[in-house]
Amino acid sequence: MTNRWRSILRGASILLPLATLAASPPADADATVPADVARPSDDRSDGTHTPERSWAVFGQLSNVTQWHKVFRSSYSGANSLAADGRTEETTDATVYVGRRLWHGAEFWINPEADQGFGLSGTLGAAGFPSGEAYKIGANAPYLRLPRVFVRQYLPLAGAEESVETAVNQLAYQSAADSLTITAGKFSVVDVFDANRYAHDPRTDFMNWALIDAGTFDYAADAWGFTYGAAAELGHGPWVVRAGIFQLSPAPNGKITAIDFSQYSLVGELERRYAWNGRAGKVKLLGFVNRGKMGTYADAVQSASQLGGTPSTAAVRHFSWRPGVSIDLEQEASTDIGVFARAGVNNGRFEAYEFTEINRTVSGGISLAGARWGRPDDRVGVGAVVNALSGDARRYFAAGGLGILIGDGRLNYGTERIVELYYAFRVNPHVALSVDYQHLLHPAYNRDRGPVSVFGTRLHVEL
Repeated sequence: MTNRWRSILRGASILLPLATLAASPPADADATVPADVARPSDDRSDGTHTPERSWAVFGQLSNVTQWHKVFRSSYSGANSLAADGRTEETTDATVYVGRRLWHGAEFWINPEADQGFGLSGTLGAAGFPSGEAYKIGANAPYLRLPRVFVRQYLPLAGAEESVETAVNQLAYQSAADSLTITAGKFSVVDVFDANRYAHDPRTDFMNWALIDAGTFDYAADAWGFTYGAAAELGHGPWVVRAGIFQLSPAPNGKITAIDFSQYSLVGELERRYAWNGRAGKVKLLGFVNRGKMGTYADAVQSASQLGGTPSTAAVRHFSWRPGVSIDLEQEASTDIGVFARAGVNNGRFEAYEFTEINRTVSGGISLAGARWGRPDDRVGVGAVVNALSGDARRYFAAGGLGILIGDGRLNYGTERIVELYYAFRVNPHVALSVDYQHLLHPAYNRDRGPVSVFGTRLHVEL
């Protein structure tokens, strides 16, 4: 048996018992409603609502295997993508358990088991090829708790419609005008920078710079989660979002306790519209991080005076680092959607949580398989161009290291990535995907690559 299938079976052995146990309803649950079936909140003829469902349980298992062949490399550094050809896999199994607290309020907890590594230890490309690979890995499965949060939904005005139960969402009656508050531990991109065509590495694109804006240096631990709170105010076609989130104690570090001495503020304005009768959204996002961070220029200057290799860790002080991005999604036909993102951040400072990208432009197309008799299949093609600021270029050229990149030297070029995937829906619960990514100038280095990354993905939903 290969290591890949051993990893899948290890993840399943953790997920399935947890899902079976959690799916057993408590004594006060409505036994007539299966745990995996949504219950609509339709109005009765007397104007009252049917009883709201109290519990929901879901599960998922995902395995991603990626590999690349030997590629050209004149030199390498501590954070380089290995040039000798590698194969790595990651497996994660999650149980989503939700409980209604009172009308409009719900509590969710998502225990998860993870295993595996990204290519080269999740290093070597600013637009890293797998959104399922974290910056911390392990050969054996380990347990963690990525999400535990409370959400309160408050309808304000306007016509209501039923929203069905889904992962991390209990059924409710949505209104045209509403307020939603989420607080606890979760991912910033659970709420912000969402895009229906490019946002979930378990089902659509996998590259970091395609599933999120590469310049969005959102607060997160090494697995992508943090403590915080967000509010979403909807008014007709407009939605305003704002949130505050805890930064790691040091760039891309572990978060072990609640501590908002370093934090990130995020705001997003969304406008929904119809173009030629087809739904679309455009979002403008801004963020600012407040924490101890170093500038690239200070690091280079310090190294030139004291000798050695520049390090932003040696020159950190409390500073503000802002950024802005725009996000577009547009339905082009019943089975075709397009998306685009663009962003920029303050390139004087080191990346704090996400990746070393100071400017980015991305876009692509998503096509459902109805045209060839496979309506639940999906094909996606996307491309992204990432760039560094002048200060960042000089820092990495002098041998500096970042969160994901650092080849020891730098013959600068923009990082350009193309990704193509096909997701084959085996049945309502299982999907298999094949994925190809072409990385030109990985980590912005003309002296390395290009690199072709091939991948497979298994995704199971319970």
